[in-house]
Amino acid sequence: MSSLAGKRALVLGVANERSIAWAIARALAREGATLGLTFVGESFERRVRPLAAEIGADLVWPCDVTDDAQIAALFTEVGERWGSLDVLVHAIAFAQREDLQGRFVDTGRSGFQLALDISAYSLVALSRGALPLLRSAGGGSILTLTFAGSQRVYPNYNVMGVAKAALEAAVRYLAADLGPDGVRVNAISAGPIKTLSAAGIRNFRDMLHVAEDRAPLRRNVSAEDVAELAALLAGPGGAAITGQVVYVDAGLAILGV
Repeated sequence: MSSLAGKRALVLGVANERSIAWAIARALAREGATLGLTFVGESFERRVRPLAAEIGADLVWPCDVTDDAQIAALFTEVGERWGSLDVLVHAIAFAQREDLQGRFVDTGRSGFQLALDISAYSLVALSRGALPLLRSAGGGSILTLTFAGSQRVYPNYNVMGVAKAALEAAVRYLAADLGPDGVRVNAISAGPIKTLSAAGIRNFRDMLHVAEDRAPLRRNVSAEDVAELAALLAGPGGAAITGQVVYVDAGLAILGV
């Protein structure tokens, strides 16, 4: 039997077929989960609906995570459609392009607030909204995506590094809060991967080349590498893992220089 047979998984953050979130959605579907996907705005809806059809997603619903009413509407729909939820995947991050270049010290207040709201606080808001449905399932798994820029300085990552640091701290506090309900909360820290979000980071190609050259495995990682770990953490293999940041980066994070 597939590891997620009979489970229901909601994935937020699919942008296109190159998204890490999309690779995760496919891996969860392969393992037997019933999938739900979300989108923001008409342009993303046009991309997400064909992908949802490809994996037979049972639910496709709008959700702007800066809007509490939309978050509430999403989980109302999930509750009415499914009655419970087993897996929540948070693959959402955003910062203004001008805040991903130049000096971090020049980050404006509004840009800082926006990056932290969308990239970190949204995990808290979504976890709170999902909790009654996760309880109904007898517990479950919440997963998010981070990057080593949370711990070390990467050129042109700037405010997103700070947002990812906040996200990782949120994972630990949420894991402590939700553990008694049988809910596990973990983050996957992926090495550099060429995605739509990465396109907003100046000189990202250089980051890819450096990672491939220096990583102990001498390769970059793929969205599929991340998805395989996500499927493990969402299923029985992750039953005793919570509050962790797990690296999928070909070993890059162990290096000092």
